[in-house]
This record gives sequence, C-alpha cells and structure tokens, in this order.
Amino acid sequence: MRASFLAILTLLMIGSANACAQNVDEQIKRVTSAMTPSIVIKGAPEKYHSLADSMAKYKVPGLSIAVIHDGKLAWAQGFGVKTAGSNDAVNSNTLFQAASISKPVSATAMLRLVEQGKLSLDAPINTFLKSWQLPDNDFTKTEPVTLRRLVSHSAGLNVHGFPGYASDATVPTVQQILDGKAPANTKAIRVVMTPGSTWRYSGGGTTIMQLAMVETTGEAFPALMQRLVLDPIGMQDSAFEQPLSQAKQALAAAGHDDQGKIVNGRWHTYPELAAAGLWTTPTDLSKWAIEIAEARAGKSTKTLSQKMATDMLTEQKAPSGLGPALGNSGEAMYFQHGGSNEGYSCFVAYFPALGRGAAIMTNGDAGSVVYRQILNALAKEYQWPAYQAREIEAVALDASMLEQLVGEYPLPAMSPNDAPRSAFITQENGKLMIEAAQFLAKDEIVLLANDELIVPDNGFQLKLARDKDGRVTHLAFGSRKLVKKSR
Repeated sequence: MRASFLAILTLLMIGSANACAQNVDEQIKRVTSAMTPSIVIKGAPEKYHSLADSMAKYKVPGLSIAVIHDGKLAWAQGFGVKTAGSNDAVNSNTLFQAASISKPVSATAMLRLVEQGKLSLDAPINTFLKSWQLPDNDFTKTEPVTLRRLVSHSAGLNVHGFPGYASDATVPTVQQILDGKAPANTKAIRVVMTPGSTWRYSGGGTTIMQLAMVETTGEAFPALMQRLVLDPIGMQDSAFEQPLSQAKQALAAAGHDDQGKIVNGRWHTYPELAAAGLWTTPTDLSKWAIEIAEARAGKSTKTLSQKMATDMLTEQKAPSGLGPALGNSGEAMYFQHGGSNEGYSCFVAYFPALGRGAAIMTNGDAGSVVYRQILNALAKEYQWPAYQAREIEAVALDASMLEQLVGEYPLPAMSPNDAPRSAFITQENGKLMIEAAQFLAKDEIVLLANDELIVPDNGFQLKLARDKDGRVTHLAFGSRKLVKKSR
C-alpha cells in the first residue's frame, strides 16, 4: 500500500514539474515571438515581431536573458551566436562584458568596506588616496568630493565613460587614466562643477572610487571584488578580469559594432575595472539583484546589512542611489543599470517588493534597441509596473511640412577620419521614412506635437528648429545641427 502511495506521489510530482516546464516554455515563446516596438503610435495597428527579427534588423549576433519571478530565477536562455558567422551558440553560461553594470556591483564592495570602517561615505575622498590625489580647485572650496557623491554621480566630475583599449594597444595605469596621461585615451578626471550641486554621470568618478578601495585595503581590485561580492553571492561565472584570461576566452561572446562586424581583437580591454571591467552572465547579475533585495528585506547579510542595502536603494541625487539608478516608489520601486562597452550592450532591472526583474546581455552595439523591446515584452508577460511600451500621438503631416522635411541631411563627422555621411528623409506610401547608411536602417519616423521627430521602433529622436515664421530651418540631433542639403 505504501509503495503504491509513493508511486502515485512520484507521478504527481513528475506531472507537476512537466507542467511547470511547459508553462515556462510558453512564457519564453510569448516573450520572444510577440515583441513590440519600445514606442507605439496611438490608434495605429499593433506591430509584432520576433526576437530573431529584431536581432537581425539591428545586427546583434547574440544575447542572453535571465528572468526573475517570485524572487527566484525563473528561466535563463541564450539566443544567437557568440561570434557573427559562426555556429557557436550563446547559452546561459556565455560571458559578456557588463560594461557600466560593473558600477553598482563595485559599489556593493565599496559599501561593505564602509560597513567595516575602512572607508567613509562622507569624508573627503583624498583621505583614502595615497599614490594620487584629486586636485582641489574653485569648485571644491566649499564642498568636498566624497564616496557618497562619487557613487551617486553627484561629485561634479567629468569623463562620462571609457572607450577601452584595443587588444594590441598599451594599457595605462589607473593613475595615468586619472591624469589623462599617455597611453590613456580619455581626459584627466577633474572636478568641473560644485560637488553635490547636480547629477552628472561620471565613470571617471567610479575610477577614483576603485583606487580608494585598492589603496585602503592593499588588495588588487579583481581579488577584492571576488572576496567581498562575487564569492559570497555565488556569482561563479563572473570576474573583473581585464584582459580576460585565456581559460575564459572560449566562454565569451565577441563584441560587434552596429553593423554586426566583429570588434578588432574580439573585444576591448578596460583597466577602469570598477566602471566597466566586469565579465559576467545574466544569471549572475540576477543573483546580485536578488541578493541586494534580500539584504534590504533583512533576509540576507552575505554582502550588506539591511540598513546599508536600504541606503543603497535610497535616492541620493536623482536618479541615483548608492550605485544603482532608481525609479518609482512603494511596491512599484525598482533599481536598474545599463551598460555599453565597445561591442556590448546590457541591462539589469529588479522590483524588490515584487520579486520580479531581468538581466539582458547582448554582443552588439545596437543591443540597447533589442533589450528595450525585450523589456517591453517581459513587462507585459510578468505584469511589471514599469518598462511597458510608451504610447505617443503622432501629428498629421501636411504637404507644406513634408516639403520642408523631405531631403538629404549631411551628418557632422564624429571624428576627423569619418567618411562623409548623410541621413535621408523620404515619403513612402504616406509615411515619413528616415535612413542613414552605416548608422540608421530605413524606418518610419513620426512628428509629435512638441516638434520632435521620433522613430518608434528604436527611439531615435530629432528636434525641429524653426524660424520666426514657423518654417523648419534645421534638425537638431542632440547638440548637433543637421541642415538640409540644397537641391
């Protein structure tokens, strides 16, 4: 009788497991087969496309996704290939460069050192620096640069990000990077506005934090991160290795530019470890996100105390906490961070009160367009309170406006070696289209009431500039001016 009962129980458990697996497979299918653009036009028919179509359109060879639901890893899966033109498939253990997601992971170790009394969030940063000092100037006369301000991007520093170094290039020391001295390829990191006055993103500031951590502990940064964060959380596929060790290279996805071309040498090297140096997987990033949320809830102390984790997820200078960027409030609150290194684009987001989130990593420069569409699909499937597609209302274009907009717009060179390029705005079947070779695939662009032109599929934006009579004089692309070429 007991044997029969055990047999029935075993069959029930197997059936339940199979049902759960089938349910997950159905969720993955819905997410990856019925994606929508990040921006949808009000009143227009819904446009659906597959993940494979989006990857092909934006020339992203491979990506990996890990989804968190009910505070646990729900599923993790790879798509596409590690290297364009190969059959080497991406899987859940494939390594990608985390780029700027390195920053909040590094901040976790810094906050542990604060809790251990080895660093202070509010003491002047030069207190913890030995081999190099941040120069004082008029901006620091009344307000100091501190770790709190460095980690929340409110220290008033320059140098937004880093391009990395080609595989055959000489790599500078951290001190050379901070002073902008050869072979460093970025400017000296300096205070350019009053600390604490405003939010200004600075990977340079994170690099100063890196030096403070190393000089305070006497440990090499990779070993320090392994001891304080990666090992305690169980991020077994992660390492702050720059360059990547030979043993791990076979596991790594190669970086690709926005045309799907492999980055020379497969990837760049980033000595700015805290800012951009982490190699990891979406599964490991999910472990980090879950751990921070568990610490905040008082359920874990593997890395941070409840108080410190709460401080980490408390706004310091909008939109930053002590590392992550923050959004919403109450149960809908989430923390997030994106990252873009040469050839890679990635994102992690988590709703701690709901136990829902995801990490997405891609090996393409245009991967941010694809991961935004994945986030939209995940938000719909798992009922997230953010990341749904944004709805816009397009303005009808009359003949006069079409005449003013349609034409060729020479693009300003991004560097002295750039070949001449143009963006072309055309009219096709009553729709306004835009295309720029080697930059922007042909796509519909619509006009909004605030004089913005936007491509719903990828979020590309331009702004109309008008004269006193209301006629369009040029288009603005950020700070750059696009003037239509005379016929």
